[in-house]
Amino acid sequence: MKLFLSFILVLLIASCQSNEKSKLTQNESPVLEQDQVFTLPKLPDHMMFCGQRINLTDEDIRERLEREVLVNAYFQSSTVQSLKRAGRYFPAIERTLKTHGVPDDFKYLAVIESGLTQALSPAGAQGFWQFMPFTAADHQLELSDEVDERLHIQKSTVAACEYLLGAQKLLNDWLLTAASYNRGIGGVQQDMKWQRTTSYFDTYMNAETARYVFRILAVKLIFEDPLAYGYDVTKIEIYKPFSTKVVTIQESITNLADWAISKGINYKLLVKLNPWILGNKLTVKSGKRYEIELPAENCNLKPYKFYK
Repeated sequence: MKLFLSFILVLLIASCQSNEKSKLTQNESPVLEQDQVFTLPKLPDHMMFCGQRINLTDEDIRERLEREVLVNAYFQSSTVQSLKRAGRYFPAIERTLKTHGVPDDFKYLAVIESGLTQALSPAGAQGFWQFMPFTAADHQLELSDEVDERLHIQKSTVAACEYLLGAQKLLNDWLLTAASYNRGIGGVQQDMKWQRTTSYFDTYMNAETARYVFRILAVKLIFEDPLAYGYDVTKIEIYKPFSTKVVTIQESITNLADWAISKGINYKLLVKLNPWILGNKLTVKSGKRYEIELPAENCNLKPYKFYK
């Protein structure tokens, strides 16, 4: 009998504890730690893009931009990596844009296209600027079994400049030019013609192009003031540009792995600095030449054996 009463007492105590926990769950909201609270700075009333002032007080424009800011600000793994890579690749991209008279803001187009990686899309576009094979050919980028210059950062950036300048000449608006990088010049013109519009913001476009320019604007906001969006770049190891030297090749190389070793590196490092090289040989046709980047003396890219 005593055993039975003890058992009943244990059940009653457990029931009371359960009811108390249930009441706590129903009546009290969980308290988040400060670093768990989701925050977002208020968007400005206007921003600049390629020297053009964009009014952000319009409700539709503001909400569309805020969506892309949220997507990028809270996709931390991707945004942090893009910020890190920007330290390495933006200086060269900025110089090329400036040389060709393309606004500096278009460096953010490369970020949304590829995250500053040699990305390959399901459709077959590749490289920082995501050129399709036929578009690459239009801009004299070489594609072969041995070479894919869509992966050559300098040459593909020049090709992107050529496209953007050509689009700007026809569209006479940098925002529409940016949209055309996704939609095509003809597609943008067609959309505007039947809708009788003159602005990107007034034109109804397919879902991808409708978001495209806003994605560029969102990345610009975050990259220009990363701390406001939760990214303290003083605590992020931003990658530095590789220190390299250029070797001009005017004769074919039958074995690039052996050639790399003769230069004090290896094939892996050769391709890291020259991702446009596809195979283990480089055929140089008459009158042709290639410039290959190699680590400079002060570069920290070395075969692993030197670090042991």
